[in-house]
Amino acid sequence: MPSPKHAALEDARDRALEVRALYEVLENRINGKVWTDHEIMIGFTNDVGYIGRLLLANEGTWGIEGDPRAELEHKLAESMWWIFVIADRLGIDMTDAFNDTMDTIKNGLAHAVKA
Repeated sequence: MPSPKHAALEDARDRALEVRALYEVLENRINGKVWTDHEIMIGFTNDVGYIGRLLLANEGTWGIEGDPRAELEHKLAESMWWIFVIADRLGIDMTDAFNDTMDTIKNGLAHAVKA
């Protein structure tokens, strides 16, 4: 079996952390401190919850102002941003974690499909 293609996420992570650094400047200016891990997680879960409504809007069963598809693109990308920020805070290399996880899942599924 050929070796799996692995994703390189470093550039996306670097861009995410550049944006996070700008938020931290504003947080320090406004609040006198940067958000805690807990506050970061609340922001992330808020956005994930909103994606559920956007999926309904995209299907035409929930009304929103604006373009549901454009909003979905924005919120999905923003969710990736949150993940990179959280991983950085926890010292997790998302490229390694993603690739290791995909390898594990793919190998498990490949065995299940063959059975």
